[in-house]
Amino acid sequence: MKVAIDSGPLKGGHAVRGVGTHTRELLRALKMPGVDFGKVDLSKFDVLHYTFFHPYFINLPLKKPKAKVVVTIHDLIPLIYPKHYPAGIRGKIRFLINKYLINKNVDAIITISETSKKDICRFLGVSPEKVHVIYLAPRKIFRKLKIQKRYGLPERFALYVGDINYNKNIPNLIKACKLAKIPLVICGKQAFDIETLGVDDLSNLKGPRDWIRYLFGKPHPELAHYQNLLKEFNHGKNVVRLGFVPDEDLVGVYNLALVYVQPSLYEGFSLPILEALACGCPVVASKIQAHVEIAEGAATFVDPNDLKDFVRGFNNLIRNPKLPRKYSWEKTAKETLRVYKLLISN
Repeated sequence: MKVAIDSGPLKGGHAVRGVGTHTRELLRALKMPGVDFGKVDLSKFDVLHYTFFHPYFINLPLKKPKAKVVVTIHDLIPLIYPKHYPAGIRGKIRFLINKYLINKNVDAIITISETSKKDICRFLGVSPEKVHVIYLAPRKIFRKLKIQKRYGLPERFALYVGDINYNKNIPNLIKACKLAKIPLVICGKQAFDIETLGVDDLSNLKGPRDWIRYLFGKPHPELAHYQNLLKEFNHGKNVVRLGFVPDEDLVGVYNLALVYVQPSLYEGFSLPILEALACGCPVVASKIQAHVEIAEGAATFVDPNDLKDFVRGFNNLIRNPKLPRKYSWEKTAKETLRVYKLLISN
């Protein structure tokens, strides 16, 4: 069985996000090289695995290949919050094309939670039998350590790692930490680079600006969100933004944190929760379906819209939390390989 796994997410912005981590660790666990789908003759393979999907952009084959086609869909958050991730006219057309291609040319879909599976079946109109849930895992570098202070961090602090898009609920996190009188440390390139975002940077955001919004001079909703968030950063002395932190240092930051907080309004998964648990860091997470699915019994859950509930969560941490044993990249690889074999056998 010859399998080609798309290496696209290993480059560009996705390389330091969950999509890139998923692709990189899957290839490592399967002991396979990634394939540049734009440069290789794909007709030589039995299975083609597309590792990234965005509903408003097309990267699936327009014609059904001879090989079996697998696509990983991590989440459909732009469809959950259309006002904050507007498609524009071209995006809506691309979504209809994607929906057709998923049902016509894709043989199996891999996703990362039961939460995302429900969204995929609902929005893309696919049969549940076509969608396979395979959990992600923390990388082995994330573990409990005894380390020294670095980066000039506070003695006690709450930690957040990741992007700052609308669904991440960062404004409420900032306010909750201020209310609890706990300094907040944020790691992530996007949070560090927010000052440089401007109208000309809309191409970097999820969802293009359509011509009607342009004519009426209305800002892209995601850009408006970033601008409001920048005001929160500038007025809040309680926030430390480290920018992108290499894994070897990030494991230390997790170990130093009083608590890791994942305040999202919606997620398909949340890999930093597992990374924090692997480091022995207590976790406070919003009580949403995906978080409960992956961390029930290991994290403290709070209402993402209730600041006082965040404070309650900070005061009722699960001390010395344990990472559930069901998560490992070897398990992820075996279950992914099982999907490939199932397609070939059919």
